[in-house]
Amino acid sequence: MQFFTIAFFALVTAVFIAVKFGNTFIKTEKTRITFANAVILAASYAFVIYADYRFALALAALTVVTWFCAKKDKLIPLGIVLAVVSLGFFKYTNFFIESFAKLFGNDFTALKLIVPLGVSFCTFSAVSYLADVRRQKVQADSLFSVALYLAFFPKLTSGPIQRSGDFLQQANSDRSVGLDSFKTGVQIFVFGLFKKLVLADRLAVFVDQVYATPNVFGSLTVLLAVIAYSFQIYLDFSGYSDMAVGVAKIIGFDLPRNFNLPYLAHNVTELWKRWHISLSSWLMEYLYFPLGGSRKGTFRNYLNLVLTMVIGGIWHGANWTYVFWGLLHGLALAVHKVWMKLTKSAERKPGIAGSLISIVLTFAFTSFCWIFFRAESFESAAAIITRMFSFSAGLEQPYLWLFVTLALYFAAAAFAVVKSGKNADNVKRKKQNVCRVEGFYPVLNLSKFWQLTLFFVFLGLTLVTAYTGGSPFIYGNY
Repeated sequence: MQFFTIAFFALVTAVFIAVKFGNTFIKTEKTRITFANAVILAASYAFVIYADYRFALALAALTVVTWFCAKKDKLIPLGIVLAVVSLGFFKYTNFFIESFAKLFGNDFTALKLIVPLGVSFCTFSAVSYLADVRRQKVQADSLFSVALYLAFFPKLTSGPIQRSGDFLQQANSDRSVGLDSFKTGVQIFVFGLFKKLVLADRLAVFVDQVYATPNVFGSLTVLLAVIAYSFQIYLDFSGYSDMAVGVAKIIGFDLPRNFNLPYLAHNVTELWKRWHISLSSWLMEYLYFPLGGSRKGTFRNYLNLVLTMVIGGIWHGANWTYVFWGLLHGLALAVHKVWMKLTKSAERKPGIAGSLISIVLTFAFTSFCWIFFRAESFESAAAIITRMFSFSAGLEQPYLWLFVTLALYFAAAAFAVVKSGKNADNVKRKKQNVCRVEGFYPVLNLSKFWQLTLFFVFLGLTLVTAYTGGSPFIYGNY
């Protein structure tokens, strides 16, 4: 069930009305909370069953195992292992069988395995919950609460990966659901809808065409396609995250921000504090730190960074190109730490020219790495890279929507820079060179006529210019 279908809108509307009804007419707080959570849990399983009832069975099994192991402290490690093994079985069995078959020169026949909806994000949520219970950050909760945490439909397929403590605290609280939550949530949702349907899906047309037959196009067009994919995946995934945040807000939950203007990052370390924030922070807390982090010497620190990113690459998909993509980022993180240590760059304030050069170089490296993320094989990636740097003639196609997207992105970035400069905390930080540029949701006051009019104009433009032949969310496959 895609986020922009009639069925999904009907589901969210039904949940909103039911929860609002319960909040209005149920007088007992505990009963009101239970009723709202029951409605959302039922809707979440309806969301999964709509895709395939077998997905619901797999999710229910993971939920029961997670809940049971969390109740028995000694069984928590077993619960984590079972969650990871189930992810590996569903998602990577064919990948490893194929790899071994090719290694020994044998033929490979793929097993017909289902990949449950949202299996990667559900597994990460289950692992974080079990680990947090083990470390006594949260208390083992009821089966009902664990089921709601793992199945919560706005974040089920592609996150954000919300920490169990934050979610369960909200789930066990009396939440305000009404016109105010709707007005805020629907704006965030429409903003994400614009990113996905108007920008990302139109860029996908150009990107798919060039990546399918790179040797037909000239070097400049291939370069533009590489840049276009960088923005396509950003707008596609951040668009999903905005829509998830918006839907959650409508029904009374706050999900964490998942992106913060990542292409304004000055280096790869900062990039991973701005890109897919919930995943990078998850990898840091539940993988990098348990591996030893920076506590076991310099070499081990660099090794842990590389291992964390390689595992993150494997998580993204069952293909060696994802592993290589993670390896490139892991090595870049290690190299950046070495560079910072040797040059003591953290102690110097970069000028405007230095900042711009850093941003451009970081974006160039990120876009180069995206080639391996997007390509279906190393051969395909090599064809893109070779064509891009060969300066060969071919079909030239300066795709209009790429330039429209760039203009909108730079306008939004400029707005964010100005807005951040006026932030009271940043004004105090400027002398310490820690002023942060942050993105902002353009939330309007819909109680005012002209702001309401502006919102409907934006919604109308989104619907009129939406690309109706678009593809599913990119991260829906992970």
